[in-house]
Amino acid sequence: MVLDVKATLGEGPCWDNVKHLLYWVDILEKKIYIFNPVTNENRLIQLEQYVGVIVPRSSDEAVLALENGFYFLKYDTEKVSPIDEPESHLTNNRFNDGTCDAYGRFWAGTMDKSYAKEQGALYCLDTNFKVKKKLNKVGISNGITWSPDNKFMYYIDTLTKKVCRFNYNIVTGDIENPIDIISFSVGQGMPDGMTIDEEGMLWIAHWGGSKVSRWNPETGKQITTIEVPALNVTSCIFGGKDLSELYITTARTGLSEEQLNNYPFSGGLFRIKTDVKGSPCYSFKG
Repeated sequence: MVLDVKATLGEGPCWDNVKHLLYWVDILEKKIYIFNPVTNENRLIQLEQYVGVIVPRSSDEAVLALENGFYFLKYDTEKVSPIDEPESHLTNNRFNDGTCDAYGRFWAGTMDKSYAKEQGALYCLDTNFKVKKKLNKVGISNGITWSPDNKFMYYIDTLTKKVCRFNYNIVTGDIENPIDIISFSVGQGMPDGMTIDEEGMLWIAHWGGSKVSRWNPETGKQITTIEVPALNVTSCIFGGKDLSELYITTARTGLSEEQLNNYPFSGGLFRIKTDVKGSPCYSFKG
């Protein structure tokens, strides 16, 4: 365990390849964390909305998916300013997980705060600051990643308990031909956040499953698992100078007193050295 911060809903890890910092969030507490693994400093930025994910844009600015939409964040002043609010009218929805593709577009999706099915959507903030809805009737929009050759996009709607693969056009950002390639069986929990390694294998966080697992997207077979001392594992991302350290976020929300006694480190940030390197996180290029 790297940090025992007892986050209510730790999520959205993103590794800054330039600054060698880890950005992550506590959605329900409206907090952004910026972790420096060299100094062990974990800077806190307190916001006024739920925050789904943060991605870097420049040396002094980031882009956020907050409750209602996409925003800029200035690191020094901590000032937030809106870009687009595609779901500001849907008061029971909020943005959740997201990430940038290799072209620098920012993808993030929404969910109903009461976990109602098919109330969310997946959006893409393009580099020209135009927002496009890419999918509708989403339950809980979660993990998004791309194959190393950018031919495929992988996507998790947690309520389906499946990973879906799309053909991906990196030039246009178009997705098509959805195919379910991985299904979680009973007892595995639910698929949450996701990342990919340089060999094209998927790493998936298990909400309610106390682990992260590695999968072959071609066969749909699970390769290995990493047990995590927290029941609700929310997401994972590769970091470190050579991208051989897997950072793992977890949550405390929804756990009973007995479960918290069994998993006292729930809500902590974890890290494990891996035998394979990850694919890099990308910055927003708008």
